[in-house]
Amino acid sequence: MARALKVAIQMDPMESINIDGDSSFALMLEAQARGHSMWHYEVRHMSLREGVSKPHGGRRAERLFARARPVTVERRLGAHFKFGDMAELDLGSMDVVLMRQDPPFDMAYITATHLLEHIQPGTLVVNDPVAVRNAPEKLLVTHFPDLMPPTLVTWDLEAIRAFRAEYKDIIVKPLFGNGGAGVFRIKPDDENLASLLEMHFARSREPLMLQRYEAAVRRGDKRIILVDGKPLGAVNRVPAEGEARSNMHVGGRPEKSPLTARDQEICAAIGPTLREQGMIFVGIDVIGDYLTEINVTSPTGLQEIARFDGVHIETAIWDSIEAKVAASVTPRA
Repeated sequence: MARALKVAIQMDPMESINIDGDSSFALMLEAQARGHSMWHYEVRHMSLREGVSKPHGGRRAERLFARARPVTVERRLGAHFKFGDMAELDLGSMDVVLMRQDPPFDMAYITATHLLEHIQPGTLVVNDPVAVRNAPEKLLVTHFPDLMPPTLVTWDLEAIRAFRAEYKDIIVKPLFGNGGAGVFRIKPDDENLASLLEMHFARSREPLMLQRYEAAVRRGDKRIILVDGKPLGAVNRVPAEGEARSNMHVGGRPEKSPLTARDQEICAAIGPTLREQGMIFVGIDVIGDYLTEINVTSPTGLQEIARFDGVHIETAIWDSIEAKVAASVTPRA
């Protein structure tokens, strides 16, 4: 049996989570069942201090702290967590930090990855913050062009117009958005593209991503969960009537979905890269025969897969974490 670990969970407020859908909550329940101790903190409570003396002498160095609270969890609506007292926590003293705050992938998110780098390799950060920083979901996928639908990432209005002229029916989405926010389908007869571009670029310096609309999305947008690069389960998300987005919090309907031969082919193609980059827990999105996103920041889908298939992927995630800690980290006092 693996030893008990000290686990810090960097995530959104506990009060805000949906206990029947949140993957972080599933991970916390599993960690608690294994006897691991947990602390909860938000990104805004992190502090990196330079020139802090080490506890047993030696040269002065930086240390990463967070104001955190011990936490226990229970699947009980309205009473799903219990906090201990807030205290300053040395994140470098933890065995594991789970980076589970939701995007958007903005400069605050990027800064958090830089800070977490300071506690590696002594503390295992899941997923690896360097890899997360270099692999936001809508960009990592572009390294696998043979698996994607026709895609354009650009600021250039002429390039956007040319892409639309070629593919007619397109999807336009912010490059660093999340949860379906700001995603639009522009049909061939839609006259709103110019206004949409004006609105986006008036408030953002980030490029847009455009993809050919895939009619297969009416049958669903499949979320596949990979652990250490291996696919362990999937759930299909069917868009609501009149909606181009399949995200469940905008009305998408989850349904049971086995892995197809094409799904396995996609996973086999990307799996080695995910493993090499230290991506333990990844969720990919597949529409029809095409890979559209690789989600590495705060993947979801664990509880939906468990309900449909009876597969608790959080057990495989913690098996992987425990094995990596045992292999690389000296037990802490």
